[in-house]
Amino acid sequence: MIRVRGARVHNLRDLDVDLPRDAFVVVTGVSGSGKSSLAFGTIYAEAQLRYLESVAPYARRLIHQVGAADVRDIDGLPPAVALQQTHAAPGSRSTVGTITTVSNSLRMLLSRAGTYPKGAARLDSDAFSPNTPAGACPRCHGLGRVHEVSEQSLVPDPSLSIREHAVAAWPGAWQGKNYRDILATLGYDVDRPWRELAQADRDWILFTDEQPVVTVHAQREAHRIQRPYQGTYQSARRYVLHTLADTQSSTLRRRVLRFVDVSACPLCHGSGLRAEAMAVTFAGHTLPELTALAVADLATVLRDALERAAHGARSNDSVPATIVPDVLARIEVLVELGLGYLSVARPAPTLSSGELQRLRLATALRSRLFGVVYVLDEPSAGLHPADTAALRTVLDRLRAAGNSLVVVEHDLDLLRAADWLIDIGPGAGTRGGRLLHSGPVDGLRTVTESLTRPYLFPDATAAGPESPARTPTGTLGLHGVERHNLHDLDVDIPLGVLTVLTGVSGSGKSTLLTVLADAVRDALGTDDSPAVDADVDADGDQDDDDLTSGTGSSVDRVLGLEDVHRLVQVDQRPIGRTPRSNLATYTGLFDGVRKLFAATDEARSRGYGVGRFSFNVAAGRCPTCQGEGFVAVELLFLPGTYSPCPTCHGARYNPETLEITWRGHTIADVLALTVDAAVDVFADQPSVERSLTTLRAIGLGYLTLGQPATELSGGEAQRIKLASELQRRRRAGTLYLLDEPTTGLHPADTDRLMAQLGELVGSGATVVLVEHDMGVAARADHVIDLGPGGGAEGGRVVVSGTPQVVSGSGESVTAPFLASAIAASAPVSRAADAAR
Repeated sequence: MIRVRGARVHNLRDLDVDLPRDAFVVVTGVSGSGKSSLAFGTIYAEAQLRYLESVAPYARRLIHQVGAADVRDIDGLPPAVALQQTHAAPGSRSTVGTITTVSNSLRMLLSRAGTYPKGAARLDSDAFSPNTPAGACPRCHGLGRVHEVSEQSLVPDPSLSIREHAVAAWPGAWQGKNYRDILATLGYDVDRPWRELAQADRDWILFTDEQPVVTVHAQREAHRIQRPYQGTYQSARRYVLHTLADTQSSTLRRRVLRFVDVSACPLCHGSGLRAEAMAVTFAGHTLPELTALAVADLATVLRDALERAAHGARSNDSVPATIVPDVLARIEVLVELGLGYLSVARPAPTLSSGELQRLRLATALRSRLFGVVYVLDEPSAGLHPADTAALRTVLDRLRAAGNSLVVVEHDLDLLRAADWLIDIGPGAGTRGGRLLHSGPVDGLRTVTESLTRPYLFPDATAAGPESPARTPTGTLGLHGVERHNLHDLDVDIPLGVLTVLTGVSGSGKSTLLTVLADAVRDALGTDDSPAVDADVDADGDQDDDDLTSGTGSSVDRVLGLEDVHRLVQVDQRPIGRTPRSNLATYTGLFDGVRKLFAATDEARSRGYGVGRFSFNVAAGRCPTCQGEGFVAVELLFLPGTYSPCPTCHGARYNPETLEITWRGHTIADVLALTVDAAVDVFADQPSVERSLTTLRAIGLGYLTLGQPATELSGGEAQRIKLASELQRRRRAGTLYLLDEPTTGLHPADTDRLMAQLGELVGSGATVVLVEHDMGVAARADHVIDLGPGGGAEGGRVVVSGTPQVVSGSGESVTAPFLASAIAASAPVSRAADAAR
């Protein structure tokens, strides 16, 4: 047994627990109950600390360290390997091969055992990588694509004159008028239809590299004084390509991409490699040809080549005998996890979250280690129920090899398959952190205060109330959708109801949601709404993936857009990138709180305004920690840590600001309140109370108002975004798009989320979400099932209709799982309400 004594990480309450080694142990509980604090913050952190004690101090600096666990003692703890969730989006240069490291092996194989042209020098493995200077094509820099403009792309309507905006690629407002005025000054006829201009003039206007500077006498307008100015001209091509290269605005980038033709590089033909690497073959195939094969087909080619090499007499036949078996072993895990249809060259940004999750699992779990503890963070996240069975097979093989599995999980099927179940709770935050159950799964049946119990053991005799059926108010039709594995797809999405997109991983669900978002955003002519983080990296920088294609060509026709007035995408990305962003500032309730403090008699007598009570303003914040509340402590051979600020002791503010109180609370006291406590304090302040009540309704009452954004889970961040939307009084005509919103949520938290989504629909909004949770699909008004398989085997609508209609489909892989969820949903609903 692994014996944990006195665990006090985060909200764990001096927790003692025993869990068996060489077993499949699942740790569960509601979101925020302390599951990850036990699995990762305690067990894995302590295992890593013990390992690092055997590592030279200098080498420790090169290892990412999670810090010491706050625990009295852990006995019987083997070495540990952690696989945690990652929400970072991969870049466009990331592929299936780079994630699984299969690309590295193939490059080495071509370098050492490839067939070279006569007289050609042997190449290093870096020469077979499009991501290195030695291997990247000089024309496209390894991307395999080039971005070009043509007269047709820059001037979509040649019947217009230049003054009538024939050159559509030019910017609007003053800058576009500036270019038109410069052309008029240069003597070009800006009032003549474009098609009637001489070809030489059209070419110069669109493609010249010259940048003449002329004195422009702008046309006088009655309400403005126009003076001559020096104007610099640049061609439409120069403007478009420079905007793509330099702008940090996702709006501008999306706009100019509409005027760009993206095509395969004519020099490397899309491979991203130099010509000398393209000339080398293995088993009669070049590297691009090998990586274009589905991994299942690649395994066949390599296996045949290995058999031929075994009967040959070449001096370097030992190289394939060394490399190929390793590649085959990696591919075997991919095929077992249902990813045999993916190619090694498949770009990572085109993969679904479920495909990415399984790729990372395959990479981490393809190991011959034994006697270690694998600590996994929701390995079923993003997986269709049909894919979960393959995951269980891999986990069972790890356990059979002599390893222990500690898995943080909410999936009920994996909970039932566990050898040992640990339930932490009963609630979240300060209401959690206690051990409710540790033992065989069936033992949870008698733990009445567990919120997991009613979902795992529903009372079949109880009949839950049926939600009233909602009737669509219209239809949003997408016709001729073309993106990734969606080809000429037609789909109708009902408005005014809750629609769930289902299907196996890689079937095209997230792609369809993205196409829908792009089409509506283009029609509305607006940038991303406040709840959207699409098209911008976490650091705000441009990513190569933004340049892979335009968004305007993804769909031929969109019908029904006149009934959509606003678009909101809600995802699980962080609500802020620094500790200065927190729950109170993101939701806006802190503005109301600061106004209350500024309105007190003492604050007014001192001349303190609202800004004085912001920890981001120098006048009110602590000068030592700059309003952070803590200071960084860098240690030479140990992980860096943070300690409370020695001046303000974590309060964030200077002493003068903390002398102002409102009903006995300082501004620092308010930030330390939980949402539940703050509801009582601000009960008679509508500007603050509304936000607090909404946060509590979606299950976030345990969070403190000053909780840093960096400490929030993905599920918590998503619900905070939803809370901000739920405070809006006008929701009719709004389209809400959510991609797997229940990822990381306990079934009890999922019920809360569904209640809030139902409230949005009830107020006249439309909700469309991608989901693998069949319980969510069972409660939807409409289900669209894509498939039937993943990748090339998916991309079409298998069946569309009510959950009952979809569950009866004989072709849908989703149908039997949905039918089971419909049958189980009623008793679970009643039992869960009773537990809460």
